[in-house]
Amino acid sequence: MIATIILMVSIAYLCGSLSSAVVICQLYRLPDPRQAGSQNPGATNVYRLGGRIPAILVLVMDILKGTVPVYISYWIGIDAVALGLIGIAACLGHIFPLYFGFKGGKAVATAFGAMLPIGLQFGALLIFTWCVALFIWGYSSLAAIITVALAPVYVWFIKPLYTLPVAMLSLLIILRHRANIQRLLKGEETRVWNKQGKLKSDGQP
Repeated sequence: MIATIILMVSIAYLCGSLSSAVVICQLYRLPDPRQAGSQNPGATNVYRLGGRIPAILVLVMDILKGTVPVYISYWIGIDAVALGLIGIAACLGHIFPLYFGFKGGKAVATAFGAMLPIGLQFGALLIFTWCVALFIWGYSSLAAIITVALAPVYVWFIKPLYTLPVAMLSLLIILRHRANIQRLLKGEETRVWNKQGKLKSDGQP
């Protein structure tokens, strides 16, 4: 089983390394998301650069990068803690992509995808929390931080066996948002719709 876990960790990292934002932006002839907008290759920045459709495609692909290796691992009987490591490997692939110079995104959608096999009820709670936080404050980063911080609490009441792996994923995502947390505390973080408007006013798509 150890060899199987190592194999799935490797596969998860390689899946995570496929930067959906870069690929979709190339297909839509948009600026490189690593160099334009917030310079973060994620769905939110692609939304700012190209609108809803490219952003949705990026979001779906990023979620699948986490869901597919974790669900396959769950299906073949890998234990809960190892599933957490596999989910982290997918996120690390997104953050440090092998194919794109190790310069990646925050891995929020990939972490969500890795948690999704726990159950639809859990996934619905995460989506609801993110949407409410975004609606109230307008900061994508803050919505992500609040959502992953509450994720271990939610899973404790739904499937407590997975509390530790979910907490591991949540900690990784929060650490990845250190710069965003500093900007939020200083009042320097910009709301999602404000950035969209600024890009358009500057003549970018």
